[in-house]
Amino acid sequence: MNEILGYIGLALMLGLSGIGSAIGTTIAGNAAEGALKKNPEKSSSYMILSAMPATQGLYGFVAFLMWIGKDFAADGVSLFAVGLAVGAICLFSAIRQGQVCANGIIGISQGHDVQTNTMIYAAFPEFYAILALIAALMV
Repeated sequence: MNEILGYIGLALMLGLSGIGSAIGTTIAGNAAEGALKKNPEKSSSYMILSAMPATQGLYGFVAFLMWIGKDFAADGVSLFAVGLAVGAICLFSAIRQGQVCANGIIGISQGHDVQTNTMIYAAFPEFYAILALIAALMV
């Protein structure tokens, strides 16, 4: 049973973080597509902000790689708990970061100089994904 929980934890770690990044980048990407119609000259700014939520998927993947060599029979319960925590934190932080980035993209398309501030605001939800990754590596 512990071994099964360990594999489920690994799946949650990788799967939820990837899903979060996919949703977050889609939210920002949708805003970028709309912004391109209004102000296409700023496409590089839109692209940078649209890519920011992709990092949570990378954090889940790094944690996955670090845990893949663990003894699933002995560490299954802890792997499940860590996998669920990392996956859920990365899922929600990527979605929320995508929303922040989308709002910044809209602001840029309207002529406001908000790229730097948007990147700072977008770093706040990402900070918790980084903490989750660090915690996973420390366990």
